[in-house]
Amino acid sequence: MLTDKFLETLKYEGEVAITSWGAEAAPHMTGTWISYVQLTDDGRLLAPAAGFTHLEADIKVNDTVLALLAVREVEGKNGYQGIGWRLSAKARLLADGADYEKVKANYPWCREALELTPTNLEQLL
Repeated sequence: MLTDKFLETLKYEGEVAITSWGAEAAPHMTGTWISYVQLTDDGRLLAPAAGFTHLEADIKVNDTVLALLAVREVEGKNGYQGIGWRLSAKARLLADGADYEKVKANYPWCREALELTPTNLEQLL
């Protein structure tokens, strides 16, 4: 599901904006940095979560999230200098296990690891 262009995007710094929505009517946005994202062998994305309390509450009700990622360094559509993605994913917060330990080893300040299992990927730019 994750394309070579998307994987190239992960090599550069940029923001990952994550939108979740649960029991409240309004969506919630949180973010992290692309450099914090780790790719698993099976195509899941892992990132450290220190806060993420609204996201945590939302995914207990609705585990679907949308993430936007963009960088200037990768060429996008029609020769445009910059690329952007909308990633739909199932989200979980991990507090133990091998994936959590992998993230915690790199980011000792995290309380949990955010796991995103992609369900759809769309190139925007």
